[in-house]
Amino acid sequence: MFQENISLSRFSNYKIGGNAKYFYEAKTEAELVKAIEKWDSRGRIFILGGGTNILFDDMGFDGLVLKPNLSYIKKENPPTTTFQHSAECWNVVVGAGVAISKLLDYSIAHGLSGLEWAGGLPGTLGGAIRGNAGCFKGEIKDVIQSVSALKIPTPGLRKSSGLTKSKHWTPQLKTFSNEECKFSYRHSIFKENLDWIILEATLKLQPGDKKEIARLIQEKIGYRKIRHPMEYPNIGSIFKNIPAEFVSRRVIKSFNNKIKTDPFPIVPVVHLISEAGLRGVSHGGAMISPKHPNFIVNAQSASAYDVKSLIALAKDRVFKKFKIKLEEEVMII
Repeated sequence: MFQENISLSRFSNYKIGGNAKYFYEAKTEAELVKAIEKWDSRGRIFILGGGTNILFDDMGFDGLVLKPNLSYIKKENPPTTTFQHSAECWNVVVGAGVAISKLLDYSIAHGLSGLEWAGGLPGTLGGAIRGNAGCFKGEIKDVIQSVSALKIPTPGLRKSSGLTKSKHWTPQLKTFSNEECKFSYRHSIFKENLDWIILEATLKLQPGDKKEIARLIQEKIGYRKIRHPMEYPNIGSIFKNIPAEFVSRRVIKSFNNKIKTDPFPIVPVVHLISEAGLRGVSHGGAMISPKHPNFIVNAQSASAYDVKSLIALAKDRVFKKFKIKLEEEVMII
């Protein structure tokens, strides 16, 4: 059932990473439960989504990498009147493994509005929920009605609790309301509690004009192509932007014309890194992008060590210049 010594670089947008000791891709909830039961709390489990914001270590992962590829979209509760005259929402149930790009295609095809801000956003819905992904004044929390998740058994539970081999893990399912997800800036309860696997979410989307939805999504995709270094393997913005309320008056004055709403006033980290003189700085095969310095790209067969060296450099230089502590938005495994 489990594959062994699988290169994680194959599953990362960065094309970086050592081997997973064990790997399993589940295409249904039943397969997911079966895999967890067979794993039987033997060690660490890492839940892999689209691999678009993850830096895997060069040494790999000494445990099970579990990829829940639940890729379905189901429309529920249709409006009782026509789209043109209905103010009602559609409930759309989406598997955690659905790529955001596929979800956007679906929203265009069915005339469903609410995700236009996500044009060009990489990764899967599960990953977007976990990190409350956002851009262009929107966040995934804005369309989430509820999230269904499965609890993973804690490694070592069998031994510490005195359970015998005859005792089995019982799948625990929970539906989290939007409020229970505890969404905040690039954060959710699923970042705090790694023992929950997101299975699916119910989205609440508004009926809208297909052409206008498509135009707005394409507008965001075009912006990304121009501003972001898509020509290199990358995992998006490395650091979280800085809420303006936490920045000194001196810095606010220096970047007053750079402050933007995302979805509240923030100082974009890209400008802090640039002003720290780090555009185009490289270490080994990794490079701080000259096009967008909050991206560290795999310019030439970079290692995880190369990327982590540049992360440390950026944090050090920005703190020395602005007294601001940068916080990673990406995961380092």
